[in-house]
Amino acid sequence: MDFLSVNRTLMIATYLFLAFFIANHTITGATKPIGVCNGRIADNLPSEQDVVSFYTMNGIGKMRIYDPNQATLQALRGTNIELILGVPNGDLQSLTTPSTANNWVQNNIVAFSPAVNFRYIAVGNEVEPSDPASQYVLPAMQNIYNALVSTNLGGEIKVSTSVSASLLAQSYPPSAGSFGATSSTYMTPIVSFLATTGAPLLVNVYPYFAYIGDPQNIRLDFALFTAQGTVFQDGALAYQNLFDAIVDAFYSALEAAGGANVEIVVSETGWPSTGEAAATVDNASTYYKNLINHVNDGTPKKPGKAMETYLFSIFDEDQKGPAETERHFGLFSPDKQPKYNNISFS
Repeated sequence: MDFLSVNRTLMIATYLFLAFFIANHTITGATKPIGVCNGRIADNLPSEQDVVSFYTMNGIGKMRIYDPNQATLQALRGTNIELILGVPNGDLQSLTTPSTANNWVQNNIVAFSPAVNFRYIAVGNEVEPSDPASQYVLPAMQNIYNALVSTNLGGEIKVSTSVSASLLAQSYPPSAGSFGATSSTYMTPIVSFLATTGAPLLVNVYPYFAYIGDPQNIRLDFALFTAQGTVFQDGALAYQNLFDAIVDAFYSALEAAGGANVEIVVSETGWPSTGEAAATVDNASTYYKNLINHVNDGTPKKPGKAMETYLFSIFDEDQKGPAETERHFGLFSPDKQPKYNNISFS
């Protein structure tokens, strides 16, 4: 091979390497694991088809819905939007019967798969250990999982439940996070199920509620990702925002409950634009923008591990309550007008 041929070969190899490097670093740096919850407790929302089209138009690739709304599932066909499908708390008891769970899976999953890209089934939302429905959560999860396995979908769709920070008996410092005696009785078997099936725990994380619940001890800049430098040190781990502190407290609680291998998906997080203290358009805009820019960084316990996160919610919901803030968590008004400028979901 002559000099020109060798030189040309080296140039081609160099270009191929650069193309591979740029493509991989561009994708890694630009793509954020962000989804948006599609709450529909309102009487003035766009149609389900319009909502799905709106997600696509805005580059939102992940959605959470709270019940198997058939119109939404139909609209999602062929979009490749990844979906968290919820089981309403009121349906949990019926799904403790295996045949009912089988029918639920057939009607709401199999009938739409693979045209709809199901990612997780959230069996119940924020069920408290003291709630009578708590006894039904794990049996319903097991029955839905078994029904998925019987249809060869058990490896593709993960079955979990969505919980709130109220289950943490201790959250500060994050390394001491634990479910506590009451919550442990409820959560430990669930954690064991998640660990066995390889499913994540779905966690609703709201620095806003933590802040308004204890403004004397929690700084607003800590809740909004705007604190300069470390706010507190937990052993070798430095915390600069409350979101990370809550998530890592859950990771510590999972470890204590025997779920060291269980990952966390943030199934809800948001900040209201009006209604109560600190609920302003400026604060909400700051929270969402900083959160979206942060999720690829991981947390101090899981540095560099992108955090799959679902923002709550796509539109304001005028029939929620009783607190006024509950009606103002939307990223958009029901007429599709954005409430915040320059928010990118990808």
